Parts: sequence; C-alpha cells; structure tokens
Amino acid sequence: MRNAEPVTGMATADEGGEADVIVVGAGPGGSSTAANLARRGLNVVMLEKSHFPREKVCGDGLTPRATRALTKLGIDTSEESGWLHNRGLRIYGGRTEPFELDWPELTDFPPYGLVRPRHDFDDLLARHAVSFGATLVEGANVTEAVLDDRSGRITGVRTKSGTTWRAPLVVAADGNSSRLSVSMGMTKRDDRPMGVAVRTYYTSPRTNDNYLESWLELWEGKPHESTLMPGYGWIFGMGDGTSNVGLGVLNTSKAFGQTDYRALLKAWLSNTPEEWGFRDENMVGKVQGAALPMAFNRQPHYGRGLLMVGDAGGMVNPFNGEGIAYAMESAEMAADAIAEAQSRGIGTASAEKALQGYPSALKASLGGYYRLGTVFVKLIGDPRIMSLCTTYGLPHKTLMRFVMKLLANLTDERDGDAMDRIINALCKAAPSA
Repeated sequence: MRNAEPVTGMATADEGGEADVIVVGAGPGGSSTAANLARRGLNVVMLEKSHFPREKVCGDGLTPRATRALTKLGIDTSEESGWLHNRGLRIYGGRTEPFELDWPELTDFPPYGLVRPRHDFDDLLARHAVSFGATLVEGANVTEAVLDDRSGRITGVRTKSGTTWRAPLVVAADGNSSRLSVSMGMTKRDDRPMGVAVRTYYTSPRTNDNYLESWLELWEGKPHESTLMPGYGWIFGMGDGTSNVGLGVLNTSKAFGQTDYRALLKAWLSNTPEEWGFRDENMVGKVQGAALPMAFNRQPHYGRGLLMVGDAGGMVNPFNGEGIAYAMESAEMAADAIAEAQSRGIGTASAEKALQGYPSALKASLGGYYRLGTVFVKLIGDPRIMSLCTTYGLPHKTLMRFVMKLLANLTDERDGDAMDRIINALCKAAPSA
C-alpha cells in the first residue's frame, strides 16, 4: 500500500483524515508507538482525548527498566534535562529499620531509576513523537472502531464528535477501559489479577530522596493489630518540595472492592512519623485512584487490524504494579510488527503473518514472567502466607535482593549471576499468561 499523504505536527479534532497507522491514546504506550513508527517513515496520526499537559494517576517513579525504554526511544534522561535520578529501593517490611537496596549492576539495564511527574512526562513523550513526524490530535475522544462490512476488519475510528479517521492499521493505547478494544469485542479476562492504586501529593521534608521507597506491609489499621492487605505503599520524593504518596491493593484480597482506599491511605500514613508531613493539612490536591490491569488481561493483542499496547492490553506487572516500562516495550514490539507488515504490503498474507508476530513476541518476552506474577498475587492474597512472608522473608537482605530483582524484572538475559539464572529459568518454564 502507498503511504498516505503526510500530515505531521498538530491537527484539530474535527478535521478527520487518513494515515498509514492511527494510534488511539497519547500516553507512554501510544506516544512510544507513534515515535517508533514515525522514525521508520510511516505516516502516523495519534488521537488523544485530553489536552496536554494533563494529569494521570501514577506514582511518578520509574525503575531502570523504564529508564532503558526511554533511552532506546532517544529521550535524554539526564538530570540536566529535568529528570530526578534514584539509586535503588528503600524497603520497609519485616523489621523496624528499612533495607536500602541499590539497583543491580547489569549489562541489560542502567543502574538508576527516574522520577518525573506524569503531566510533564506524557507531554514530553507526545512532543517527542511529533518531532519524528507523527501528527498529534488533542481533544479527539475515540468511541468506536469503523469496520469493513464484509471482513469485520478495522478501517478507522470514529470520535465522539462524529469525526472519522481512516487507516488500515490501528493501535489501541487508550488505557484500562479501552473503549476502542471493547467496540471490537475484546473484553477483559476475569482470570487475571487486577489492582487499584490511589495517590496524592504532600509537602514534605522528604522531597529529596535518592531512593524510591516501598512499604511491603500495608496494615488496614494499627500495625500487627489489624488486617495485613495484599498490596504495598510507596513514597517517592519529587524534588520540588512535595512527595508522591500512594498505595496499590490487589483483587486477590477478600476486602477488594469493599475497602475505602482513600481511608486506607490515611490510616497507613497516620502510622508514619508526623515530622514527615503526611497529614491532611499538608496535602496538595486530592486523592485520586486508577485501575491497574495486569498480566495480559485483555487478549488477543492483535486481530483484524487492531493492535493493543500498554494498559489497553493489560500489561501492568502483577509483581509491582509497574506499567510504563511495559507500555513502552510493547509499543516497540508493535511498531516492529507494523513496519514489517508495511514493507510486505498491507492486506497480503505475508503482512498478516508479520502482524501475528506481535502477540507472539509479547508472550515470548513477558508471558512466563506474568504467569509467575499471577501465582504470586494469589499467594499474597492469603493473609496467612502474607504474614509468613513478612515475618520470615523480609528480614533477610540476600533474599530481599533476589525479591527486588524478581519484582522489578531486572535480570541479565545472558551471563547473569545465580539469581538471574534462577529467575530466567522460572520464567521460561512457566506457561505463558
């Protein structure tokens, strides 16, 4: 197929038009997909329902896995470019004093993580995609797919205002609810874990911190005298006088869906030292929540011309609730498949085979790891097992180093240490999620 006439830069939501690829959603997954496609020479239109800059519920903390994804995309992650660097995790759990664990020294990943507010982060990635030649359309709220009457294949999308955009391939990067995917009959799987995260900001003297902080014991009330919830809390210093503070809870708990998560956040923070400042009078903004779709909870990731990336395809890590790194990794895989299909001729059997390679690549890369994650969240959903883990597992530093590598998915694929080899072997042995 001949490339559609390029319309790069910015466009208005009521124009409509044609492209080689439409990307619905300009979060990390959508912008990364658009950037990867545009720099390969494809004409890409990215439709975003909001206007930048815009807020998203997120911890704002990025592991070395996300740092690597940004570097591969060509983003300057230096401190001079406005990024805060962190050297590892500070973990509370199992004892009074926390462990401070530096990110592992690896061949495959950098030794530092990042912190950056999502309202700035998403805007930066969207503009980066535009710099490669992608077209960004803000205020374009996509509600449904436009289908070919005979084949049922997607040929474009329609927005809430009635505008139609057409392309032979469409990428759904529209988040957990993914109205586009649902309009094509791709609904969520109930056999995969789901989480809920809530967060807010506080002015705090802990705003400058070299570590991301994770609390693995999330008590519903007074520590050791109340219910231990299957989830974790976080405190990430933003370097601007505030800290991003939040918690995530898994649906493997009997209390899931019946818990007042905002009240749980305040109850947990009431047990932190008062001088840290995590009290109502220091709160900046309101407490906001979001769903965390995990372990490929919407499949298939390709079908009838539609590819799903990031949260739309349920790609949040069930071990730690991280979504940005996996949204960007899936974006790169999707772009690889689309570019290959384009070179073979969209509509041909060979091009379709290339597109089918996308879900295969996802499963090969993350399927086994996500399967282990589903087992993990079921185990910690049992209060008895959770209590055993916090009592006997968390106090041991060597074990915690192993756990950090597993939970953050940070291992060398080749020539790693004994921990890497064990984790990699487990992921290869596990059936794909």
